[in-house]
Amino acid sequence: MLIDLHNHTTLCNHAEGSMSEYIEQAISQGVQIYGFSDHAPMDFDKKYRMSFEDMSRYESEVIELKNRFKDSIDIRLGYEVDYLPGYMDSRVLNANVDYLIGSVHFIDGWGFDNPEFIGKYEQMDIDEIWQKYFDAIEQMAKDKLFDIVGHLDLIKVFKFMPKKDIKDIASNALDEIAKSGMAIEINSAGFRKPIGEAYPSLALLKMAKQRDIPITFGSDAHSPTQVGYGRDEAYKMAKEAGYKKAVIFKNRQIQEIDI
Repeated sequence: MLIDLHNHTTLCNHAEGSMSEYIEQAISQGVQIYGFSDHAPMDFDKKYRMSFEDMSRYESEVIELKNRFKDSIDIRLGYEVDYLPGYMDSRVLNANVDYLIGSVHFIDGWGFDNPEFIGKYEQMDIDEIWQKYFDAIEQMAKDKLFDIVGHLDLIKVFKFMPKKDIKDIASNALDEIAKSGMAIEINSAGFRKPIGEAYPSLALLKMAKQRDIPITFGSDAHSPTQVGYGRDEAYKMAKEAGYKKAVIFKNRQIQEIDI
């Protein structure tokens, strides 16, 4: 059973390729359960996400593809939502979808994973940056708005690593994720980034397993060719961490399956 629940569309303004091309690539890669989870609308950083007016189009196109390809692949509908208190919108949080991915892409308004703003890393204390990031993940888990934690340690994307032990920095966040009932994804986009490894690291994945936090998988594809990228490595990581099962979602309900 090959799962890929984190993928984007051109509606987010920084992806390419038609939605059907993503599906065709997924089928060719042997994916059996595929999810669109494009960047949800929000009145913040609008350049890199769909508009509220695009929501109905997005949802209807995913449903149309689901019906068209039903004999070849199981398509699920989701959103990736930025965890930004004061900006998250009920139209997204209450949308009729299979799942919501909650992600942290901003620290005090700074888009830390955007190459345009990479220079700020040199201006701040790296341990403080990492702690603020995982504090946001911790609070997101406490708020229990989402089903999946997106790319758990995304803060490592440009390979600015902390001096403190990452396990200590992330421990409280993982504790809260375990309490929340959320899953984490093994996100293979990190293999395409300067860090050169999946999100999360194997060390953090093992910590998640110790807490019985469920896992799922996502390519975080922004082009059809990225669908399924790093899939074999991601599944190998899961098994090395001790996982024998993964989870999928339908109508916001979790289901466990063998991997």
